Amino acid sequence: MQNKLEARDLVLSYADRTVVDGLSVQLSAGKITVIVGANACGKSTLLRGLARLLKPASGVVELNGRNINAMPSREVARTLGLLPQTPNAPDGITVADLVGRGRYPHQGWFRQWNAEDDAAVAAALEATGTLELAGRDIDELSGGQRQRVWIAMALAQQTDILLLDEPTTFLDVTHQVEVLDLVTDLNRRAGTTVVIVLHDLNLAARYADHLIAMKDGCIAAQGAPAEVVTEELVQDVFGLEAAVIPDPVSGTPMVVPVGRHHSRPAPAAKPPAMGYLPNPHDSRRENRNPMEAAS
Repeated sequence: MQNKLEARDLVLSYADRTVVDGLSVQLSAGKITVIVGANACGKSTLLRGLARLLKPASGVVELNGRNINAMPSREVARTLGLLPQTPNAPDGITVADLVGRGRYPHQGWFRQWNAEDDAAVAAALEATGTLELAGRDIDELSGGQRQRVWIAMALAQQTDILLLDEPTTFLDVTHQVEVLDLVTDLNRRAGTTVVIVLHDLNLAARYADHLIAMKDGCIAAQGAPAEVVTEELVQDVFGLEAAVIPDPVSGTPMVVPVGRHHSRPAPAAKPPAMGYLPNPHDSRRENRNPMEAAS
């Protein structure tokens, strides 16, 4: 049975400032859901609420029908994993040790580290292409390598639900695609429910099964990318004039901004309608009787 995560009438606030206001959403089990929206629209705050890092001012987040904020932390961590936007690693920790921390929810008084944990860590390192980095300090790695290691830690946790807050931030385009391909592999191989906050609307449309567009702490639209990403929505949610065309690779919607220094090409003018012009080579004209021409 796949685990279900949903929010009902969720209100999330920082002090007296409401960021998410009365939002309800049921995440598609076994699918990749991507949340997009302008800065400060509540994307990351929603993810924190779903991961119970931020307690609701009102409303509820439910994991399999139970209030997630009333569940034991270790029980939640066995089902739901989170990769925050800017994770911090202890100084001097190696890649293998960091990835191994993903196994902590599975430890306990009567369940110590064993071969199953070793196998889970090795599989996570293998899946993310970081096995050869296992003995290196995390501080020695490039941004792309480091992000793959953090994802490996989340994989080692072996949860059915994985929340990722802007996992492609600070990465070049090659590593952005690499990270999203890796997450897609995980979803297709294990059926993991994945929820990602992304800034890049084109990557979101390419990788999402279900797309949620947020505005002012509420859901402005949701559904398949082809239904959500329209020129009208991009203008409404992002305040951006843009053309939306098919992605030449994936066929998903691709947003092409207009900007102040460019404009859409004017539609091609239709040729003017023309009346009948006699054909000078018309044999009927050439063979006419001269007397007819004079009359």
